[in-house]
Amino acid sequence: MTGAKRKKKNVLWSKMHTPHWEDFKQWCRKRLPILEWAPHYNLKENLLPDTVSGIMLAVQQVTQGTFALTSLISANAVERLVPLSVQNLTTQSNTSVLGLSDFEMQRIGVAAAVSFLGGVIQVAMFVLQLGSATFLLTEPVISAMTTGAATHVVTSQVKYLLGMKIPYISGPLTFFYIYVYVFENIRSVRLEALLLSLLSIMVLVLVKELNEQFKRKIKVVLPVDLVLIIASSFACYCTSMEKTYGLEVVGHIPKGIPPPRAPPMHVLSAVITEAFGVALVGYVASLALAQGSAKKFKYSVDDNQELLAHGLSNVIPSFFFCIPSAAAMGRTAVLYSTRAKTQVACLISCIFVLLVIYAIGPLLYWLPMCVLASIIVVGLKGMLIQFRDLKKYWNVDKIDWGIWVSTYVFTICFAANVGLLFGVVCTIAIVIARFPRAKTLSIKNIKEMEFKVKTEVDGETLKQVKIVSINNPLVFLNVKKFHTDLINIIQKENASNLLLDDISKCEQNTLLSPLSNGNCSEEASQPCQNEKCSLILDCSGLTFFDYSGVSMLVEVYMDCKNQSVDVSLAHCTASLIKAMKYHGNLDSEKPIFFESVSAAISNIHSNKNLSKLSDHSEV
Repeated sequence: MTGAKRKKKNVLWSKMHTPHWEDFKQWCRKRLPILEWAPHYNLKENLLPDTVSGIMLAVQQVTQGTFALTSLISANAVERLVPLSVQNLTTQSNTSVLGLSDFEMQRIGVAAAVSFLGGVIQVAMFVLQLGSATFLLTEPVISAMTTGAATHVVTSQVKYLLGMKIPYISGPLTFFYIYVYVFENIRSVRLEALLLSLLSIMVLVLVKELNEQFKRKIKVVLPVDLVLIIASSFACYCTSMEKTYGLEVVGHIPKGIPPPRAPPMHVLSAVITEAFGVALVGYVASLALAQGSAKKFKYSVDDNQELLAHGLSNVIPSFFFCIPSAAAMGRTAVLYSTRAKTQVACLISCIFVLLVIYAIGPLLYWLPMCVLASIIVVGLKGMLIQFRDLKKYWNVDKIDWGIWVSTYVFTICFAANVGLLFGVVCTIAIVIARFPRAKTLSIKNIKEMEFKVKTEVDGETLKQVKIVSINNPLVFLNVKKFHTDLINIIQKENASNLLLDDISKCEQNTLLSPLSNGNCSEEASQPCQNEKCSLILDCSGLTFFDYSGVSMLVEVYMDCKNQSVDVSLAHCTASLIKAMKYHGNLDSEKPIFFESVSAAISNIHSNKNLSKLSDHSEV
């Protein structure tokens, strides 16, 4: 007995705890996707293409670094808090971290603080489930913001492309001030840097176009970025371009990774603006690429999961003095072109980047900055050619075209996060302006409904029933339009419906006239006296509502009731039924809520038969 009881207890214990364990495993698989796909990884089919893609991706990682837009935002914080002008005023002393000076560590610390706080903001957005708000980020807004941000990045590279010394300029209209300075000091352009930049851009564009054109015929594309880096660094080393022509080079690159250490917390309050910019711009740009990939390869994207992934990708590396990161269009294109199969390609890329950090990094000392700037500018081609979207928006919707242009202008005049905020606010304002004028109602197809219920209802009943479908949410923005649409629909059917012949006698009907005070003439005080008429509202398209919407539905019901018009509501949600019952004094003697339009028609037919039977009884 004791063993049987113990066994029964274990079974009960197992039943009680198995669901919780399954829920936990499911949560882990959802938040750590590698647990889902790694056990099913096919080494034979996927390892080779993933390895090739990982190597090519590592090459681009080394040449371009992380996401240019978030890097630019971080650089603004660094230049604002620890400007280069302070370097000559401070005593230079090396720290124990990779042989870097105190000044260099201060600048790196500010960038790490931006990464840390930006990641914290993204994780907080995940906890608050704000990923669901991404529906506000429309395609024109994202396209304009990323194009404007790419324009800023190109502008930041102008000084290297031209070999000029440009002082740090910040604040609104920085974009224009930089070009004004360039034209005012055009004679200080270093011709050697300009020619090398033009040559590098021409080579990069030409080879990349050839790679794109013949990508189906060649198995491995030519890594022109890597070839250009090796060739230019070797040429600069052999000819001493740094001293002979005054070309600026990358300079000393520390070897290895510093030991983990918390970023400087005392500067967090000073980098809040840049942190929000990194969090929003990085997430939006990454999400746009993720959604594009999902559409291309037929899978879904969890917007909140993306927030968690990017947040942790910024918080954890910040303890190793890493700058903010995000997905980039250029690297995504490399994965497409090299036919990467899984995320193992990214893992292999990380291994090769570590190899560069520990062994090859110092060899990039002689890389000319104008060549590096050319690689960065060409890498932004995918974002810059989004100007072509203007034609599409103009032909489809000129309002979207206006949103694109205005968002772009705000982005280049101020910053990427300001442009993004303006685009979202502008989109919401336009929706608010459009929403009340949107069509809220439509007449149901009576022939289709007649076919569905022809075995239950006679044609005479259908002629007395008006079926109206609610197509939009019913909120304060469109309740007046809803009332107007309902009036227009009923008035439009006046000539063909017996109901409307009787109702037309009442010139001040509260349902049909928005200016009515509810008084009718004696002749029309009892409309539909011979035949009782009915209105069915199909609420299947009423996805949500507010207090104003419920008030209007109750008002319509009461107006119709006063005019002897039966109102039935079909496909109502439980919350709508509860709200209407709570708000108004609805008729409790007969039902007004039905599961379907057919059920409502059947109820009307039954009531009609009962009414006829009652009339015969009275006779």
